[in-house]
Amino acid sequence: MIEQLLRRITDSSDQRLPEPDSRLALAALLVRVARADGQYSEQEIARIDRVLARRHGLSPEDAAALRHQAEQLEAQAPDTVRFTRALKDAVPMEDRDALMQALWAVALADGGRDAHEDQLIRLVSSLMGITDQESALARQKVQQD
Repeated sequence: MIEQLLRRITDSSDQRLPEPDSRLALAALLVRVARADGQYSEQEIARIDRVLARRHGLSPEDAAALRHQAEQLEAQAPDTVRFTRALKDAVPMEDRDALMQALWAVALADGGRDAHEDQLIRLVSSLMGITDQESALARQKVQQD
């Protein structure tokens, strides 16, 4: 399944990924953000599971299974562009704020901001067509919750 997703993500055609693939792409991107600072904490793992469960209506077990698949995919994927391209194709512009909030929720789950996580989120927001200001607003929403 992971190899199939990697082939679809790296395919240069303009085909939209089916919903399960975009779910896995989001999960892998959340894992990548969590790992960006060189630490993958229990708080970040728990936050990823909660984000996936809430966003996709999954049980805690199904969210953890999706995260586990995403951890494997993230470790094999050479760059972030493949994940963001899959999400950009699957998620309408008006729903991308929720994606940015999910990314910030994971980045801030361990209690602080890290320059590597900030840099990755800035790249992702740019690739998704989100401005720095919109990303900052998404971060502020997460910090207020």
